[in-house]
Amino acid sequence: MRASTIAANYAEALLVLAGREKDLRGWGSTLQGIADAMQGDSKLRAFLETPRVDTARKNAILSKALAGKAPAKFVRFIESVVRHRRQMLIPGIAIAYVDLVDKAENRMHAHVTVARDADENTRKLIAERLSRIFEKTVTPHVTVDERILGGIVVRVGDTVMDGSARHKLAVLRRGMLAR
Repeated sequence: MRASTIAANYAEALLVLAGREKDLRGWGSTLQGIADAMQGDSKLRAFLETPRVDTARKNAILSKALAGKAPAKFVRFIESVVRHRRQMLIPGIAIAYVDLVDKAENRMHAHVTVARDADENTRKLIAERLSRIFEKTVTPHVTVDERILGGIVVRVGDTVMDGSARHKLAVLRRGMLAR
């Protein structure tokens, strides 16, 4: 079984547990915190990777680190991941979990490119219009690229909506050269 499939299965199980506790986002941020720590701290990563430290020792240390910071069921979930020697999949589980929470909350993310920095009102307007188009709550992630000259480029998954001035000029140019 592929690592991404295994991570998705763990994420689904965690979503069910977090749903029972009515804390989808809280559990997600705790999981993301662990994933970030694993990616940012080489000592933690080496500790979790090494087969020289048995799972009981790893679980004891993780349980102590999470005591008072995470719900007991969440800690037991992490212990189960470690017990099955899947601890290095935690960053992948975190990514899959966020995707599942977004789907459960009817939310999606859009990568939006604009020519000039957008103020807060413009960002809200972009979010509202995209939410209306996709019939979901859209969280725009805005970047600035002056090369598009003006307008907006929106990427959602594999879908690209190019309303940039650069694109419109290129279409006009192709049309004029085709005659």
